[in-house]
Amino acid sequence: MMQFITLNNGIRMPQLGFGVWQVPNDEVTPAVEKALEVGYRSIDTAKVYQNESGVGKAISNSGVSREELFITTKVWNSDQGYESTLKAFDESLDRLGLNNVDLYLIHWPTPEFDDYVETYKALEKLYKDGRVKAIGVCNFNIEHLQRILDECEVVPAVNQVECHPYLQQQELKDFCRKHNIYVEAWSPLMQGGEVLQDPVIKEIAEEHGKTPAQVIIRWHIQTGTIVIPKSVTPSRIKENFDVFDFELTSDNMDRIKQLNRNERKGPEPSQMNKR
Repeated sequence: MMQFITLNNGIRMPQLGFGVWQVPNDEVTPAVEKALEVGYRSIDTAKVYQNESGVGKAISNSGVSREELFITTKVWNSDQGYESTLKAFDESLDRLGLNNVDLYLIHWPTPEFDDYVETYKALEKLYKDGRVKAIGVCNFNIEHLQRILDECEVVPAVNQVECHPYLQQQELKDFCRKHNIYVEAWSPLMQGGEVLQDPVIKEIAEEHGKTPAQVIIRWHIQTGTIVIPKSVTPSRIKENFDVFDFELTSDNMDRIKQLNRNERKGPEPSQMNKR
């Protein structure tokens, strides 16, 4: 059932993954175990989530072979810099109980500190050493991406950003598409769930016999975006995966496109300098 995309270095990645932001370490293990049981094979975590060890435990418990899995984690702002990033990567591997990860990302550009280029060069070393299959960034605006393209060697495979029908990120998506960078949506159903109550989304859901969440995840998939919904509720984990047996019409897609408000729930990346 899963759809895969091919990153700019030829690595295949499931287009639908499982996010674990804000899931406590003691709750993340059963949630990830359920996700793997349902059929997810891509798991997205980060050092700052403080649940890498719980994710690693779920992977170990699952019986799913490492070759089937696509594991993403991220370097946090306080670890940015060349040597500190290499150290942070080793620490993440230890917590995950893995020998490598599939995708390693810079969590935020934190432009005030101006060290994301050096941080990315550390990611390039990890990539060239074969310790990670692909590298990329999170929450990078066009100007941050342009610096990476200008000053580094490896084009980011992924830019993970807030994206949902009320924040569609079309200009950023166009830039990323031009440079063969995949956009990955965090908070794909919008923090607070306001978009799930949108009359247009609800009407389209009724038309297809699906839930609003399934319609939005399907919209992400049909726009070519990688998507990582999060839930700790077993029924919703399964529901969010059940999106490959229907297709939104061009009219559905046009109507959702009109919902964009440029409404951001998370920080504006150029202003996020927390360490």
